[in-house]
Amino acid sequence: MPNQPLTTMISASEAEQLIREHMGRFAAQTRSIDDAAGCILRQSIVAERDQPPFDRVTMDGMAIRFEDFSNSKRRFDIAGMQAAGMAPMTMHPEGACVEVMTGAVMPDGCDTVIAVEQTRREGSQLAVAADYEPQRGQFIHRRGNDCQAGETLIEPGAKLRAPEIAVIAANGYGSVEVSTQPRVTILATGDELVDVEAPVAAWQIRRSNDRALAALLASRGLSEVKLKHVTDDRDVLKAAIAEQLDTRDVLILSGGVSMGQRDFVPGVLSELGVQRVFHKIAQRPGKPMWFGMGPKGQAVFALPGNPVSVLVCATRYVMPALLGAMGCTAPPPTCVTLAAPIDFAATLTYFVPVRMQTDIAGLPIAMPLPPQTSGDFSALTQTHGFVELPPERSHFPAGFIATYYPW
Repeated sequence: MPNQPLTTMISASEAEQLIREHMGRFAAQTRSIDDAAGCILRQSIVAERDQPPFDRVTMDGMAIRFEDFSNSKRRFDIAGMQAAGMAPMTMHPEGACVEVMTGAVMPDGCDTVIAVEQTRREGSQLAVAADYEPQRGQFIHRRGNDCQAGETLIEPGAKLRAPEIAVIAANGYGSVEVSTQPRVTILATGDELVDVEAPVAAWQIRRSNDRALAALLASRGLSEVKLKHVTDDRDVLKAAIAEQLDTRDVLILSGGVSMGQRDFVPGVLSELGVQRVFHKIAQRPGKPMWFGMGPKGQAVFALPGNPVSVLVCATRYVMPALLGAMGCTAPPPTCVTLAAPIDFAATLTYFVPVRMQTDIAGLPIAMPLPPQTSGDFSALTQTHGFVELPPERSHFPAGFIATYYPW
C-alpha cells in the first residue's frame, strides 16, 4: 500500500496495514531459560525424545500381567518395587506383581496397573479386592503418547509463559533465541505540562500521558522505556527528537501533531529525515495520529495530546506494531456484544470505552461508557478497554458484535 496523500484521511484498517508493512523486525538474542519468561520466542522448539519417553505408571499400586488376572488369579507374589527415577526392572515369574509408584517406568513383563486402593497386603503378597475388575492396560501413559521425538512443540512467535518454559526445559534447552526489547522513548510535548510532584499553576497540568503509555508498554512486557518532556519550542523539540533518533528504536510522541500554530511535530520530523507514512485516520478519538519511519528504520508514532486519544491509539496501533516487530504471533480478535445501544452520527470509526460485565446467562457483554470528551480520562478507570465500531452505520443496538481491545 502506498503512503497516504497529504490531503486525505485513511481508515483504521488501512493505518494498521501501513504500519505493519513499514515496521521492521527487531533483533534476536540468546537468553537462558531462567531469564526468558515473558519473552517472544524466535526459534522452533522440537521434542528431544518421545514424551513420555517410556511407558509411565500413572497410579500408585501394583503392576501385573493381565493374562494372570484373567486366569482367575487374585493374589500376587511381590517381585519387587519400581519407583519414579529407578531404571526399569523386569518381572520374570508368572503370577507375580511389582509395587509401582506414580511416574515410574512400567516394569518389563507387566501390562496393567491396579490402584493401591483396590489391593490389600497379605504378607509377601498383594490381593485384589474381590469386587474389582481391572481393564487391560489401565493406568499406563504410553511412550510417545504426548509427542514424538523431532516433533515441533512451540513455534516462533510464542510468548514464553509458564507452560512454554516447562516444555523448553523438559526438552533440554538451557537457552533459547528470543526477541530483543525495543528501546523506546516516550516524548511528551507541551508548555502546559509539569512533572507529577512539581508545583502546578492554575494554567498548567501534570504530565500523565507519558506515564500512561509507559504503564501500557509495561503491561505488555516492554521495559526498555525512557520518558522525556519537551516544551513547545521548535528548536528545542528538534534537538530532543534528533537525540532520541540517534539512540532509540522507537519514538512515541504525545501532543503537537495537529494543525495548531505550535504543533511543530510533523514539520520537525520531516526536517530530521523521518518519512511520513500517514497523518490522520478517519476515527474518533485520535484523528490526528501520525506515523513514519526514521532514516535508520526507527519507528515514530506521533499521537494526539488528549489522554483518551493517546491510550486508544497506543492500544489499537502502537502495541500490536511493537509486538509484531518482536515476532509475536498476533492473537485472534476478541469480539464482544454491546450491553446497551449507542449512536454515533459521524462517518468515522468510533472507539468507545466499555466496562465488561456478564449477562444473566453468565456470558461477557460490553457496557458502553463513552467519555464526554477525548480529554475525559478520569472516567477510563471505570472501563476495561474499548470497542471498535465501524463507520458504515450510525446506530449500534444492544447485541451488536464489535471487536474489543483491553487496555
